[in-house]
Amino acid sequence: MKYWLMKSEPSAYSIDDLERDGSTHWNGVRNYQARNFMRDEMRVGDQVLFYASNADPSGVTGIAEIVREGYPEEKEPTWSMVDIRFVEKFARLVPLDELKTTKGLEDMVVTRKGSRLSVQPVTKKEFDVVAKLGRKRG
Repeated sequence: MKYWLMKSEPSAYSIDDLERDGSTHWNGVRNYQARNFMRDEMRVGDQVLFYASNADPSGVTGIAEIVREGYPEEKEPTWSMVDIRFVEKFARLVPLDELKTTKGLEDMVVTRKGSRLSVQPVTKKEFDVVAKLGRKRG
């Protein structure tokens, strides 16, 4: 099993939208590296940190799971998509500033300066640390 972080602007699609819908296609990614992760590496059962980007504050809001492996977008088959399902909404958003200062997350891709990739790998250790933070009540 692999672990991922996937970014979405809450105004476009939020963890609440995913909870309501149950599952969704994850499409519209227009970066080759992110596309390749979805097309070549994501597998059914992989766990996803759902990240609210361009939010105030930006941060991880919950967990999703890959339920369909990469397949071509219908209108633009150069690009790939996966299907994800809702797993859990965290008790609280884990803001980027907290991710940057938390022990064990020093090498997490999202904490690196200039990291804008919308789909990125996460280690199991990083996933577990973030999940623990998100489940902590205020």
